Amino acid sequence: MTNTRGTFALIGAGPMGLAAAKVLGEQGVDYQGFELHSDVGGLWDIEGAHSTMYESAHLISSKRMTEFTDFPMREEVAEYPSHREMAQYFRDFADHFDIRRHYRFGAEVTKLEPLGGDGEGWRVSWRDGEGEHSEVYAGVLIANGTLSEPNMPDFPGQFDGELIHSSAYRDPSQFKGKRVLVVGAGNSGCDIAVDAIHHGKSCDLSMRRGYYFVPKYVFGKPADTLGGAIKLPMWLKRKIDGALLKWFVGDPQKYGFPKPDYKLYESHPIVNSLVLFHAGHGDLKVRPDIERLDGHTVHFKDGTQAEYDMILAATGYKLHYPFIAPELLNWQGDAPHLYLNAMHPKRDDLFVLGMLEASGLGWQGRHEQAEMVARYIRGLHDGSEAAKRLQAKKAEGFERATGGMAYLKLARMAYYVDKATYRKAVTGWIKALGGKAAA
Repeated sequence: MTNTRGTFALIGAGPMGLAAAKVLGEQGVDYQGFELHSDVGGLWDIEGAHSTMYESAHLISSKRMTEFTDFPMREEVAEYPSHREMAQYFRDFADHFDIRRHYRFGAEVTKLEPLGGDGEGWRVSWRDGEGEHSEVYAGVLIANGTLSEPNMPDFPGQFDGELIHSSAYRDPSQFKGKRVLVVGAGNSGCDIAVDAIHHGKSCDLSMRRGYYFVPKYVFGKPADTLGGAIKLPMWLKRKIDGALLKWFVGDPQKYGFPKPDYKLYESHPIVNSLVLFHAGHGDLKVRPDIERLDGHTVHFKDGTQAEYDMILAATGYKLHYPFIAPELLNWQGDAPHLYLNAMHPKRDDLFVLGMLEASGLGWQGRHEQAEMVARYIRGLHDGSEAAKRLQAKKAEGFERATGGMAYLKLARMAYYVDKATYRKAVTGWIKALGGKAAA
């Protein structure tokens, strides 16, 4: 197959960038990749300059529910792989699909500038070991990830101990001999709290709101592999899954955890059994939100206080695209407003890949997003009717595919989608665009 006219710049060689590279190649779309690190893998390579990984990190979804369909993980890989197993998986993926030769490694993209209206090209500037460079490309695909820019809260008062974001956490030895307060009870916060319990002098967990906790295993099998064959309406799924959680998890409020003020699946559940175990054994004390800091003393909003040597803020990340002006991405509120979280309403030469999160979406769901975009680019070149329909559809306005879910009004939920709704929409377009795609 001959390449489409012009070359696209693809930014990032993490999982999303690799998926995009694969499908762009399959669709005959010429691309040049840029990656800041010296190899593929994104944040999963703990040696990467912008990696936010820590030594005890594992997937919170099982390998079979996470892997790319056409590149299964090896049988010997653990059910919940470590970050090192995942980094090797992505290196193997790049080898298998011969992706590295398309990338400039050690190349930091510094600026993206459109030369004019849609289709007139983009000037891409980057720096590497040889200096500053720029070239013009037909379009750009941004796949630099969503978990690199820390969302650090501004606590009132002054803390005289060590105050870090979870992005600066690497090894449990950082907790040795310290009284630790972990702020934020997301999946990373709970993982890190368990490390602090084992390696620090003490550990408390400050939570602004309650969460739903999901065990990693049910009946000896990964919890996320059960019940997926039957598609249920959300009201019924909530009822059944809620009953199962009460059966297998019990009532976290008995251990001091606050009761969630939202319905199941309106925020990401916590996949962690150990944090409940330790809370039940008195190894972990649950605290409310912070009122203010004073020396080594932390005052909480319930009027209590305690002394700490370290505060670790596991407060998540912000979307970060520093090399492009926000207005070019149709940024509104906490996230760009793009059709199906990927496609600009007015431009066909600018795409954002991987700006989505959903419970159980896995890498395959993200691969499908990349395939939709690659087939769309190819379809426009070929003049396909399906591509023209998609072009008209995305111009109608913002569509996020929430499936009617009332997600929490938080920055981290601004690009959350309902898995079933999203995949139905994306695979529908893939099928429609498939008639003009060549192998």
